[in-house]
Amino acid sequence: MSAYAASRKAITTSPMVATAVYVGLVSALLFVTVTSIAGVLDQRSQVAASSAMLELLEGRRPAAAGGSSGNVTMPAGSAYLEGATVTVAGATLLQRVSEAVAKFGGNVLSTQLDLQGTPSKTGFLSMIASCEIEQPQLQQLLYDLEAGMPFLFIDQLVVQTPTAASGPGSGKLRILLTVSGQWRGAK
Repeated sequence: MSAYAASRKAITTSPMVATAVYVGLVSALLFVTVTSIAGVLDQRSQVAASSAMLELLEGRRPAAAGGSSGNVTMPAGSAYLEGATVTVAGATLLQRVSEAVAKFGGNVLSTQLDLQGTPSKTGFLSMIASCEIEQPQLQQLLYDLEAGMPFLFIDQLVVQTPTAASGPGSGKLRILLTVSGQWRGAK
């Protein structure tokens, strides 16, 4: 019998070696099982979080008052302009912008609604508003429009400072504001 055959016979017939191999294989199988279960549980929690965010964005569920995750909470309401027709949705856009300007002490001088939209922005309604507002309230107005519901986007902002000819006490900025929002269409 050769030295190789003798050492092989000693390894394969030794109960200590067989036990060590068995424990190693069971440990490896247990590790693979535990990591697989942990991966599945992690994916389930990610799917649940994504589903909750989708419900918030589609307006099916109001935002939680406290916010369990500690993140910034979503404002309540639908992310889209509401309205059965494009005209009603356009009126909603005009109303939202006018209310925001008035909320911060400004005046809406004129508005123009674009219901057609450009081919690159299909499904979006836009409007142009000429307003007067105090300088400190301008940032608050822009934040209110972009952070509130429905989601609105400031496409263009042109600011004209008051001139000396406009008289004393007339410190309001004249702004030309182009705002757009998405309308899903008739349901």
